[in-house]
Amino acid sequence: MASGQQKAQQNLDAFQSWVATQQDDDFKQIVFRGQLNRIEVAKAVGCGKSALNQNPDIRKDLKKLEDNLRDRGVLPPLTDTAKKDADKPKQYDNTANRKALNSTRSSSLEAENIELKSKIKELEGKLKRFGELSETLSEMGFMPR
Repeated sequence: MASGQQKAQQNLDAFQSWVATQQDDDFKQIVFRGQLNRIEVAKAVGCGKSALNQNPDIRKDLKKLEDNLRDRGVLPPLTDTAKKDADKPKQYDNTANRKALNSTRSSSLEAENIELKSKIKELEGKLKRFGELSETLSEMGFMPR
């Protein structure tokens, strides 16, 4: 079995071979949010997506490739914000999952609330109609037992 360093080198070699065989049109097909789709690149190279992020040599080569593609107009240029935040690590939002759950719960409660309001109006209409019927029957002297 290959050691971690050997596997990293194999992945780097596979990545470099893949890049050498691609044309600009091939890269255009896997653009996602202004960069190459990491999942598609990993599939094409035959490695895990984590190798693209964790292997410093692949990460460096991928950045060079994307910069080169931007210069040639294959990828859109980076925005000023993206350039400024490129070297900064992304801040982890530990409340994102809770926010998503709350949003889902809120929308389901709103739908249930609308449904119940509709049912209340329907029942109030029936109550009004049967209240009038009961009043008419009592005026006529026919009280139900």
